[in-house]
Amino acid sequence: MKKYNPTQLPFTKNEKESLIKHKIKIGNLFDYAPDEWELLLNITSERARELQALAEFQTIPSIGIQFAKDLVFMGFYSINELKEKNPALLTDAYEQKKGYWMDPCVEDQFRLAVYVANTHDDTKKWWNFTSERKQYRLENGYPKNRPSLSWYESNKRKS
Repeated sequence: MKKYNPTQLPFTKNEKESLIKHKIKIGNLFDYAPDEWELLLNITSERARELQALAEFQTIPSIGIQFAKDLVFMGFYSINELKEKNPALLTDAYEQKKGYWMDPCVEDQFRLAVYVANTHDDTKKWWNFTSERKQYRLENGYPKNRPSLSWYESNKRKS
């Protein structure tokens, strides 16, 4: 797997200062175990777990910080935890948890993440799963309880 883009980790000012103090390059954080992250960054074990998950998920090609945050939001903290999951059901659960339906590319990203977890093949991007998603949804549709509000309508309400 490729290295993650270290600029895409949401470090606090204090966490960045701790990295500087300990002379640790962000790109080398994978060299340390989660309990070492706690000590080096002076953070809780939960925060260390979250940061490591965000970094690990971004090793998946074409997955950025926002979808990495979405995976953590869904309760996942490692790629391995996605093994044998059903990407369509993950999407459906995600939409229920958010309270609105998402852009279809989100399901493509779930499909990629599950694919990588099961195969360790890092040669594909999320858009390689668009036709698979379209075929699945053509045959199976969406759940009857799918939220009626869209992600873009939700964003308008927040403004």
